[in-house]
Amino acid sequence: MQYRRLGHGPLQVSELSFGTWLTVAGGIGREQAIRCIHAAVDHGITLFDTANQYGAGEAERVLGEGLRAYPRDRYLVATKLYFPVGEEPDKGLSPAQIEKQLDRSLERLGVDAIDLYQCHRFDKETPLEETLEALDRVVKAGKVRAIGFSEWTAEQIDAAAAITGASGLTAFSSSQPQYSMLWRKPEGKVFPACKRLGIGNLAFSPLAHGVLTGKYAPGQPPPPGSRAASDEMNIFMESAGRHFRSGYLLEAVAQLKPIAADLGLTMAQMGLAWVLRRPEVASAIIGASRPEQVADNVRAVGVTLPAEALERIDRAVGGVAVWE
Repeated sequence: MQYRRLGHGPLQVSELSFGTWLTVAGGIGREQAIRCIHAAVDHGITLFDTANQYGAGEAERVLGEGLRAYPRDRYLVATKLYFPVGEEPDKGLSPAQIEKQLDRSLERLGVDAIDLYQCHRFDKETPLEETLEALDRVVKAGKVRAIGFSEWTAEQIDAAAAITGASGLTAFSSSQPQYSMLWRKPEGKVFPACKRLGIGNLAFSPLAHGVLTGKYAPGQPPPPGSRAASDEMNIFMESAGRHFRSGYLLEAVAQLKPIAADLGLTMAQMGLAWVLRRPEVASAIIGASRPEQVADNVRAVGVTLPAEALERIDRAVGGVAVWE
């Protein structure tokens, strides 16, 4: 495993991090989820990403249980808040919500401090100053080491930086955007804003929720048990539109197979190496339903894709990718 600094903040993270949205909250079973968590730690992954919303808190509980087998200095815990948890009606990034949800996350995870506390979305109902002041207080109280956000626009990122810079509040260390060969929107404005402000990126869905593994064949139904077979789990298809279920996209993705084969890589390894080629990306978040998938994905670390391969990738899928 290799490691990168997460922006200008205090954390150094593994180039692959482990996400719990599908692994823990996706119904694979508690014991199997814990085996995947252990496989991630044993392969050098240090950053584990979850959210209070996933499984109505169950993802945090299972992650905490799985990590307790290791010394605290072996792993970093990242969680998020914004969305309602279970049947609770309240949501957002108000100071009261931050205080309540942080304490609940700490209890579920069984840790004394969250390494990275993230705003799951931007809260238009709460003044940004109030959110940033509340986050600064929990950092200074020792409950949180670093703060971040997910899926904010460049304008929202700049607004937050202006406030923290002028007020001496804790600055954001991380951004968590969706980013893959098929979803390139962050390259337009988010990556440049983060680079200018010293914010690192944690790329989620680097394999387009499984589309870039090659498991979905043109003209064929999704394999049983796959993410695309479940409308409930397939938020990638919802965010990207029905375009991602279309035959012409899968035909384009199929053209990636010989490129990966020529490089001696699986499609998943090539997709992860493609994301990690960007210096703005500190880590790519993977999920796994089996420990062997973790071992396979880790082999992408340290892979440099030659210029010719990058050109072939663009010719194959650049025309169907979502850009800014």
